[in-house]
Amino acid sequence: MAEPIRLVPPPPTGEEPPALPHNIEAEAALLGALMIDNRLAEDVQLRLRPEHFFEPLHGRIYEQILRVVDRNMIANPVTLRPLFDADEAMKELGGPAYLAQLTGSGAALIGARDFATQIYDLALLRALVGVGREMVEGAMDTSQEVDPKAQIEQAEVALYRVAEEGGEQGSVKSFTQAATLAVKAVERALNSGGHVSGITTGFDTLNAKMGGLHRSDLVILAGRPGMGKTSLATNLAFNAAMRKVRDKEDGIPDDKSIGAACAFFSLEMSADQLATRILAEQSEISGEKLRKGEISQHDFRSLARAAADLETLPLYIDDTPGLTIAALRTRARRLKRQRGIDLVIVDYLQLLSGSGRAGENNRVQEISEISRGLKQLAKELSVPVVALSQLSRQVESRENKRPILSDLRESGSIEQDADIVLFVYREEYYVNFQKPTEPGASAGAMDPEVIAFEEWMRQMEKVHGIAEVVVAKQRHGSTGTIPLKFDARITKFSDLAEGSGYRVEDRE
Repeated sequence: MAEPIRLVPPPPTGEEPPALPHNIEAEAALLGALMIDNRLAEDVQLRLRPEHFFEPLHGRIYEQILRVVDRNMIANPVTLRPLFDADEAMKELGGPAYLAQLTGSGAALIGARDFATQIYDLALLRALVGVGREMVEGAMDTSQEVDPKAQIEQAEVALYRVAEEGGEQGSVKSFTQAATLAVKAVERALNSGGHVSGITTGFDTLNAKMGGLHRSDLVILAGRPGMGKTSLATNLAFNAAMRKVRDKEDGIPDDKSIGAACAFFSLEMSADQLATRILAEQSEISGEKLRKGEISQHDFRSLARAAADLETLPLYIDDTPGLTIAALRTRARRLKRQRGIDLVIVDYLQLLSGSGRAGENNRVQEISEISRGLKQLAKELSVPVVALSQLSRQVESRENKRPILSDLRESGSIEQDADIVLFVYREEYYVNFQKPTEPGASAGAMDPEVIAFEEWMRQMEKVHGIAEVVVAKQRHGSTGTIPLKFDARITKFSDLAEGSGYRVEDRE
């Protein structure tokens, strides 16, 4: 039973609110040290900005010091004086002579970096106070338009911004650090036995082509309706999550595992529909029969056994409809923090909405904002993000319906932001629609209807149960086409058996 919500009593009236965290003396000492030794600016400006100073005048002095130093000039009380002749706040402190007062203590040089760190930390505390005040003000608003869940998400975004401010100083790495990361990736590929340096897709042929799904990559998985892109995404999520479970059982540490806990954001299908697909795949029972309940007791026992086996599967499904890109990023960060996810899948990109700043009628700009936001999410969380995408209808008007990059719907920025673009293509889908009229029993062998039907049967035999994954763009390697087996009955993709006789070259 959940604990009751405790009401917080208002503060006693008549009391002054507590002062915000600050240290004016540290600010003055740092500015004095910077004017005595301009070389210190190279260190502190990586992290400290003018707005981090509590006293606005100190922030302006700091900003001018950086500008003067940036022009390869000496920044001292003499060179800075003309810049503050008209500054009213400076006049209240005795005019530009205040600059000379700041340099009065040479001892500040010793602790300059510590002063900078303290000023920065106090600025973060003030930012936290600001977030807290906004949360209180929002929570006290009881008008009908208020959405508490939206307020919680906004608060999480604000807190994460503060957390990002307190992160590492920039993202600059020495070559040694970068090389160490590269060697670790190669080691993982070597130890995996399957040449996978990233997270496994579960398909040997696709892993061999791509090396798995790489951290910080945005992978676009696109296709026309009916091609099976959601099925492939579900298979990818399951394969990565199941490999994570197996590696854990085998005692393989997380940093060497090629599996991943996965967050699946399903904006089109509900969580139970996705779960039904996975259960159909694992129990090998038709998804259609599961939905209709047309199964035997034996089938039900297989289904229950599959469900029990998947109890610990680290696959988390969020089926909230109408998510904005900001809300999706907030939820992904939360899952990264709480569940340790290493893979994000979004089904599908066009169902997300932007911030609204691009204008209601400019969908291309909105899609650009969304694809850019997904790429930023991949880099921010250091996880691969797989985003499904629709293709434009112009595919259907061509004789060769195998998709190309220009078919990506609504925005060229999707192609630009993506590290890898995959297309799912099933020729069987189109051949099936070309089925001619089946000839009657009295038709002769040379009857045109018989010839047409037999030709269609030969075509269907070649492509039945075959899907192609077209690697149309890949920053890390070559492009090409990977054939896979597809069982539409249980929506399962798998590697095509050697010796199947299927040749991509013959179909292009």
